[in-house]
Amino acid sequence: MNERILISGASIAGLTLAHWLARHGLRPTIVERAPELRAGGNGVDVRADAVTVAERMGLMDRIRELATDVHGMKFVDAANRAVARIDTRDDASVEIMRGGDLVALLQETAGEAEILFGDSIRALKQDDHGVTVTFEHAPARRFDLVVGADGMHSHLRRLAFGPEDRFVQHKDHYFAFANADGRLGEDRWVTMFNTPGKMIGIYRSGNHSQAKAYFIFRSERLNYDHRDVAEHKRLVTEAFADQPWQPARGLLEAALAEPDFYFDALGQVQMGSWSNGRMALVGDAAWCASPASGAGAELAMVGAYRLAGELAAAGGNHRGAFARYDAVHRPLVDRKQQIGPNVRLMVPKTEGGRCVRDALVRLPLMKAAGAIERRLQARAAEPLPLYHRAA
Repeated sequence: MNERILISGASIAGLTLAHWLARHGLRPTIVERAPELRAGGNGVDVRADAVTVAERMGLMDRIRELATDVHGMKFVDAANRAVARIDTRDDASVEIMRGGDLVALLQETAGEAEILFGDSIRALKQDDHGVTVTFEHAPARRFDLVVGADGMHSHLRRLAFGPEDRFVQHKDHYFAFANADGRLGEDRWVTMFNTPGKMIGIYRSGNHSQAKAYFIFRSERLNYDHRDVAEHKRLVTEAFADQPWQPARGLLEAALAEPDFYFDALGQVQMGSWSNGRMALVGDAAWCASPASGAGAELAMVGAYRLAGELAAAGGNHRGAFARYDAVHRPLVDRKQQIGPNVRLMVPKTEGGRCVRDALVRLPLMKAAGAIERRLQARAAEPLPLYHRAA
């Protein structure tokens, strides 16, 4: 019946998948490279069908309690004077911090799932009856199915589908974030300063004592090791060493000293299929829409819910389940990968573009346009089914 399922990655997609597999009577095991759940991360939006998934998991009230309570984005000049604001509040969605809040809640609901922390997959060998998995540390084991939920740089995707450069498309920008002094920036606002092709900002949640420092810069693809933090810090230092904004120097110095400093490319994962025999992908490993889409948590939670549901409903026919999962979830992924003007809004390419952005943001049409877009997307979406395990 394909009950024993290994999940690579203990973040939003992996933990949501484990919850629903266990709810359907299947037996998930999670392997996570990190020694514990990652507590860091930025704010993510639980919205649209992800709200439905969270409600069915019994989590939505707690997610609302932990909401960041951010009002919107404020753009400032070099003298730190506000030149434009945009209110981003939306009653139909909730922003919550990824690591210490949302991921922690998801772990609580992961059922009886076994989690192997501090380990990773070394090799996979699938046959007609299952997959033999060799781990870096734990003894080799047999599973019926293996699912990669290990992010844009998915290790499982490389093992099961091929090298990363076949699937990850660079989107011309790099970003970094780290914890920052909670006294910086305006309470409940994301304060942003721009120079052409660059943005440095301070994220101040209303419900958290600590702020976040953000850095984004435009660049062609860079050649670097995505796990070499020292190199990441060098790249960000070079990009932001001479910013004229007064808080910039202090923000950069503090971010570089942070243990949870995070750096990566804005990228999208494009794949013709999310499965290969008894192995499949979910979350950013399968379809990363880039942080600029603002849809990472939504896609991860809805995709994991659908994958678990299709596996349960298929009664052991994993090929049929994987095909159905792809068919029902791909339309949402395709819409969310059209990220529109988000990057141009946050990181104008030229000084003229920044002036145009500031002028547009001051118009009341911006928030109305966003609300109209969300309503149109909601109308296009089909209600999430209630899945049941086949007898």
